[in-house]
Amino acid sequence: MNLADPELAIEWPIPLDQATVSEADLNHPMLKDVVPMAPKRTLVTGCNGQLGHAVRALAEERGVAKDFDFCDIDTFDMSDPAAYAQYDWSLYGTVINCGAYTAVDRAETPEGRVTAWKANATGPALLARTCAGHGITLVHVSSDYVFDGTAEVHTEEEPLSPLSVYGQTKAAGDIAVAGCPHHYIMRSSWVIGEGHNFVKTMKGLSDRVADPEDGLEQVTVVDDQLGRLTFTRDMAEAIFHVLGSHAPYGTYDCTGSGAVRSWADIARAVFEAANGNGDRVAPVSTADYYANAAGPVAPRPVHSALDLSKLESVGFNMPDWEEELGEYLKTL
Repeated sequence: MNLADPELAIEWPIPLDQATVSEADLNHPMLKDVVPMAPKRTLVTGCNGQLGHAVRALAEERGVAKDFDFCDIDTFDMSDPAAYAQYDWSLYGTVINCGAYTAVDRAETPEGRVTAWKANATGPALLARTCAGHGITLVHVSSDYVFDGTAEVHTEEEPLSPLSVYGQTKAAGDIAVAGCPHHYIMRSSWVIGEGHNFVKTMKGLSDRVADPEDGLEQVTVVDDQLGRLTFTRDMAEAIFHVLGSHAPYGTYDCTGSGAVRSWADIARAVFEAANGNGDRVAPVSTADYYANAAGPVAPRPVHSALDLSKLESVGFNMPDWEEELGEYLKTL
């Protein structure tokens, strides 16, 4: 800053032409000539997934996408230590990790187990170490599967108790990320966004049941798993909020608000909204649904509802998932 800059309009007690001013101070640039430092960039991993799409869309909508870089496993395998050399990490202030292996049943197979551990545990651990070393804020997405589902509603303080391989890998990733000084773990459940998801599947099945030439008369859906949907748009907004408001670092439950329902309840609502054929959804227990499964079946938590009071305490209220479901169905 040049002390004589007229834009500062400072009335110095001693006029500058009578004061002793160093050569360096005399040669500082005027404000009009200063080139501001570029903002730190944000790296989004897993950009081709449901949440990654939503984060990119929100960044573009808010006009900040120019400061974002997006990658997926095809260009940056975060479980590979050698892959980290391709980035100049000094340019980044934030990493939003949307990448994960989410094939819950396949994770129970020998091949799936290896892939799940690499993507959900090794990758986040390497990412956390890199972010910690460069003072980067790391946002990481967690899952209700880190719990055994015994509690009807899960808080952020509940001890980890995963039932499945997928849940174990996600819990391991959470533990690793928590070692990064500047971190946000955003815990979700029953995610719905762009791409393949439960709601789209149910809408397609409802259309088939409504088609007299199809021959499909009813659909069985489990009714003994309880939770709430999480729409990726809402989750992306929550992530932007904790970052923008500089909320205290830590773990935040982040799902839709509102009533706790079963998968069968949600399917029935989709069928009814799509074709008025909600009565064609037949509830069934998880045990009966998977009784004739050809491959391994991962155990699921019975209760997946998450307590949202901590996120609300930092000024963000997740929308009611049932209202969001109605709006989402209009786009299909």
